[in-house]
Amino acid sequence: MTDDETPIEERVGDVLRDREETVAVAESCTGGLVGSLLTDVPGSSDYFDRSIVSYSYRAKQELLAVSREALDAHGAVSEPVAREMAQAVRDTAGADWGVATTGVAGPTGGSPETPVGTVYIAVAHAAPWETNDSDCTVAHYEFDGSRTEVKHRIARQALTDLLAATQEE
Repeated sequence: MTDDETPIEERVGDVLRDREETVAVAESCTGGLVGSLLTDVPGSSDYFDRSIVSYSYRAKQELLAVSREALDAHGAVSEPVAREMAQAVRDTAGADWGVATTGVAGPTGGSPETPVGTVYIAVAHAAPWETNDSDCTVAHYEFDGSRTEVKHRIARQALTDLLAATQEE
């Protein structure tokens, strides 16, 4: 099986295991699919810590301490909220990596500014203390398809973004 044929969740797992690093996930629109994909891999407990599904504003505040200001000013489907989600899950889990998904899976709920299929995926990395090298990237995507198809595309893109981030470190 070539690298392109190996499922993304296995490739992510191999890299994290090799690096002896861990990941935690904060999910909104994917409803736990990213965590589910990661745990489909035998031995994922070596690198997977948790997945928090924070679907509502209240859950984002209570479980991840996403700021009221970010939610008020930008809405849940936004770069600032995705960033806060990824950083919070990384830090509260004490993980090396935090991944967050927030978007509109459809078929309703979109707007002209945020159409159905819109998602923000954030990947936060924890560098060693006192290096000031911790960082977080956020990417914006738009996917077409049914609600289920959009959710699955987002989950796989989140893992693709995580894999790319690990290779940049």
